[in-house]
Amino acid sequence: MAARRINTHILRKNTNNIQPGRKTLYQCGEYMPEPGPRDSAETIITDRISAFNRSEFAQLMGMEITEAYDGYARVVMDCSGKRNPHDVAHGGAICALADQAFGIAANCAGIDRVAVSVHIQYISPATGSLVAVGRRVADNGRYSTFRILVCEGDRTIAEFDGVAIQVNPPPR
Repeated sequence: MAARRINTHILRKNTNNIQPGRKTLYQCGEYMPEPGPRDSAETIITDRISAFNRSEFAQLMGMEITEAYDGYARVVMDCSGKRNPHDVAHGGAICALADQAFGIAANCAGIDRVAVSVHIQYISPATGSLVAVGRRVADNGRYSTFRILVCEGDRTIAEFDGVAIQVNPPPR
């Protein structure tokens, strides 16, 4: 089978029907065999979203990926149970939500990336339901830069910038 690079822009809205434990193509790295009749780039993205949603930390924090494709993610989380002594969302919870959006935007298309650095700026306190929307803003082939905005309704709560490095570079 011919190898190909996974680079897709497929939008996935709900991954609750994914079967846990199913072997997925993305585990093989960036260069993979051509998908068979049951497998496709869409399956890779769906499986990644499902894996991120099922992770222990995402479940602990009550985070859910509602949309994702290569270079983009939207993740939601409610602040209930995540408040600090000032009765507003804990900064660590806000940062974790932004990091989840960063992680899936960087990794959902089958290319493995890890964070090299992140910076978060808190703009306003939050008490309700939060949405983190992340987009890739730069990519030089090995390093990618992402900008994530965390909002409560129309209000910006935090701005998060992350740099990721590709850990499974293509063979030379």
